[in-house]
Amino acid sequence: MRRVFEEELKSLHAHFLKMGVLVNEAIQKSVDAFVTHDKELAQQVIDEDAAINALENELELECFELIALQQPVTTDLRKIVTVMKASADLERIGDHAVSIAKSTIKVKGTKHDADIETAIAEAALMVMAMVREVLDAYVVMDVERAREIASRDTEIDERAKNIYESCIEHMKQDPDIIFGGTNYMRISTYLERIGDYVTNISEWIIYLDSGEVVELNVHHKI
Repeated sequence: MRRVFEEELKSLHAHFLKMGVLVNEAIQKSVDAFVTHDKELAQQVIDEDAAINALENELELECFELIALQQPVTTDLRKIVTVMKASADLERIGDHAVSIAKSTIKVKGTKHDADIETAIAEAALMVMAMVREVLDAYVVMDVERAREIASRDTEIDERAKNIYESCIEHMKQDPDIIFGGTNYMRISTYLERIGDYVTNISEWIIYLDSGEVVELNVHHKI
């Protein structure tokens, strides 16, 4: 019975990591689409989101079935809860990748600002690194690395705030950039939210290791 349970847990983790790969690809494509103004690539991100949502739904169902059939307690229950909660955070990260793609399509054809776009691209690279590394930390349950990754969220918040304020200044000086600037502001907010969800996953890694619920997400409103 125990062996069956362990096999089912492995299956959960495998599905979670597969979902993580898809989410990582979605962020990469959405950022590439934004940087290159590639409307077709942005649409691809939107179209592929259904696969991420389906995986999250499948994972949730597997978790509920495992709880109902095996009635796990303590550490085993924490393993299931961690996968279920972290996969929900991954799904939301995927949603924000889609939002970036949609904003990229809206920006296409409007007036651009190279400095703001560079700042967004730099913030996006940081966010992508956080997503990739938190998945690595999850695989090996590296608590210290999870804490370090979460600590970077403060810089993401600060960069998003700077982009937001820069957009406002540019829109005051040049009315022609108002539409594009509004979408830049949205994208910076999506990146900031992704940083929050990465921090949530870091918290779940710590929870799995110790059973302790911690608050790493010191949120700085834009």
